[in-house]
Amino acid sequence: MANYFHLTHQYGKWLLVDPADALFWSIGMNHIDSATLRYPDSGDVWNSKYHNSIQSWLQHVRADLLDWGFNTVGWVQELVTINPDNHRHSRNFTFEEYQWLDMPYCHLLPFAETHQWEIESRQPDFYSHGFEDWCDYVARDHCARMKDDPKLIGYFYVDCPMWVHTTPHNTWKGPLFDPEKLNDPAGKKELFDLATRYYQVTHAAIRRYDKNHLILGDRYEANALLPEQVIEAAKPFVDVLSFQCFGEPALVQDKMQYWANTTRRPILVADSAQRQPHPDTGWPPQTDRVNDPEAHGLVLDNLINIPECVGFHLCGAYLKNRVRRSGLRDHQDLANLDIIAGMKEQHRRIQSWLSALPNAINT
Repeated sequence: MANYFHLTHQYGKWLLVDPADALFWSIGMNHIDSATLRYPDSGDVWNSKYHNSIQSWLQHVRADLLDWGFNTVGWVQELVTINPDNHRHSRNFTFEEYQWLDMPYCHLLPFAETHQWEIESRQPDFYSHGFEDWCDYVARDHCARMKDDPKLIGYFYVDCPMWVHTTPHNTWKGPLFDPEKLNDPAGKKELFDLATRYYQVTHAAIRRYDKNHLILGDRYEANALLPEQVIEAAKPFVDVLSFQCFGEPALVQDKMQYWANTTRRPILVADSAQRQPHPDTGWPPQTDRVNDPEAHGLVLDNLINIPECVGFHLCGAYLKNRVRRSGLRDHQDLANLDIIAGMKEQHRRIQSWLSALPNAINT
């Protein structure tokens, strides 16, 4: 029996395996932040129900997630500001908080602030000694403490890195690499070399302190330009290729099928959600957005039929704050019971599929 989550490829399908040697298909919840319960009009719920204790609250979060059919905590940091000056997320969980939560989790390592939503920091120099030093510190600070934790599935890096794209609010700093250079072979090699350097340094930093856990790598934006040179550079240094992908169920299927066919490597939909139809199509949202359990189920059905896909993590959030404006509980801790019931049923179907899988693949 292995002591940590790992991958298996059998009968033509990639799957996760948990520390007890059970097959595991990750159904994750992203964006979990208790500050949503402390708005002035949240009432006294934080003190009266949770006694001003993160530990007490996380025990309730765990009970909710397991009851709702989630088996993984994904990237926990929640969107807390969007404005022309900053676009920020809540802090990451500590090692102790993951222990209080007491369920499988993924952890994001802050190696680089090259997220597509980041608007304040200049792009890093991956060839610099400074970048090496920072990566070593991050791994020493995070991985050295988590290296023996059987609940940890693996490590994420950047949320939607801007390898060759920008967004309207961060064009001032440009992408990591000029996409115009991809028009000739020399430019493609230059990008491959740059990405290789990045993935070599980050991989070495992790493995210096943690040789046990999976590397889930960058969470690529599937709806932006993503050169194959980046993916090819990553492949020797990550265990799973992770993607953010929003859109109709058919689009999510098409995007993930493309990368599955292209790489034949394990892939994870690390951030995605299906919302009920609404007229507010801009960003940031001006009205509340509600999950669509039926469309959510269609996405899950499509993904389990892609042999390379090892899981799906919901762009929650657990609690609906006033920035993301989407969540399964609100700022007063009231649950959206109808939506939860629908999503719970979809997750039950996936767990039933997984439970039957060993017999199915041996016949």
